[in-house]
Amino acid sequence: MALAALLVIAAASALSLPPAASLAVTSPYMRPPPRETLSLLKDHDADGQTPQQVHISMVGLDKMRVSWVTDDDAPAIVEYGTTSGQYPSSATGNTTSYSYVLYNSGKIHDAVTGPLQPSTTYYYRCSSSPAREFSFRTPPATLPVKFVIAGDLGQTGWTESTLKHIAASDYDVLLLPGDLSYADFVQPRWDSFGRLVTPLASARPWMVTQGNHEVEKMPVVEPEPFKAYNARWRMPYDVDTAGTTSSDSNLFYSFDVAGGAVHVVMLGSYADFAAQNEWLRRDLAALDRRKAAAFVVALVHAPWYSSNEAHEGDGDAMRVAMEEVLYEARVDAVFAGHVHAYERFARVYQGKSDPCGPVYVTIGDGGNREGLAKNYVDPAPAVSAFREASFGHGRLEVVNATHALWAWHRNNDDEPVVADQVWITSLAANPACNRKKNKT
Repeated sequence: MALAALLVIAAASALSLPPAASLAVTSPYMRPPPRETLSLLKDHDADGQTPQQVHISMVGLDKMRVSWVTDDDAPAIVEYGTTSGQYPSSATGNTTSYSYVLYNSGKIHDAVTGPLQPSTTYYYRCSSSPAREFSFRTPPATLPVKFVIAGDLGQTGWTESTLKHIAASDYDVLLLPGDLSYADFVQPRWDSFGRLVTPLASARPWMVTQGNHEVEKMPVVEPEPFKAYNARWRMPYDVDTAGTTSSDSNLFYSFDVAGGAVHVVMLGSYADFAAQNEWLRRDLAALDRRKAAAFVVALVHAPWYSSNEAHEGDGDAMRVAMEEVLYEARVDAVFAGHVHAYERFARVYQGKSDPCGPVYVTIGDGGNREGLAKNYVDPAPAVSAFREASFGHGRLEVVNATHALWAWHRNNDDEPVVADQVWITSLAANPACNRKKNKT
């Protein structure tokens, strides 16, 4: 009853909104100053076979990939169970490593656990090491489902604040639209980032895509782009399920959550557009929005819409190549990073307000060391609903097959403050958009 009342209020509020030209809000909030880069270069409690830099990611609806690093050779095995200290099941995986200029990585392991039960806590240990026990909770099999979205994290005091706020919330899956470690060629920063996020990334699946800071390509010396990213953050790009289509690149993929009720597309701003566009068309064409995939969301690094002066036009070429594909599939929302600030747009297509277009959100404000992008175009475009240059993170709760609640939480002097919030209605549930789609 409480939810129904909220939805009625939200619908009534939407009907009473003023004309679009007056919707844009630029927050007057004065954000605190930057914070120092953290120092997490060594794990002094670890020996050569102690698992470090542990993170998990979804593989289909009922499996989880566990990834970790050891300094020395160790078995790529994960032992797990539903009771702490008891591990009746096990999975054996793979081990790799990489070199970068004079740097040599540790042993990078991953193993896929499952099939697993939904909404269940599993306890596990890596490489049969008794030194550390971890636990994760699997996502639910049905709605509701809760996502956290945070981009451009880095490793600063503000990153630490963002992670603390995320840890205090109850969520099922974290989505990261690129720019993870800000290693920027200094490979030990990948190790320190892995240690920084382990408490969260080992407990809930982190589904990530790449940003410009993951490229790390140097002519002649290191000609292979994304070398560290691909070695350390393997995503389920090569997995075909009933609702997803495999790709040939770790830089773009899709996955389903809540039994397929939510379809998430992870795009690559710095991957080949031609191959990616072909895959994207196949992936979205396979969806049946009438029976499943009540919500479809996409993540990309460089925003397709932004009124911030930073990185102007960086996402334009990709938008020209792929915007129509997302629009025809009635994608509900697109989340981006890259610009170190927050901005939410109304539903838009080809630069104009369109009730059947996605809601576009820039959330590149996780805590990076480059600071905030404080300068916006003035006046704000009519399709820009809210914008503010502050660090923070977002939460997307898909409540049911028709409604999702989006909220942006500002890091206000270490206290999470809800600065922007809006209900998003599924386009699959909008008869007008479905009729329009059938005619195009």
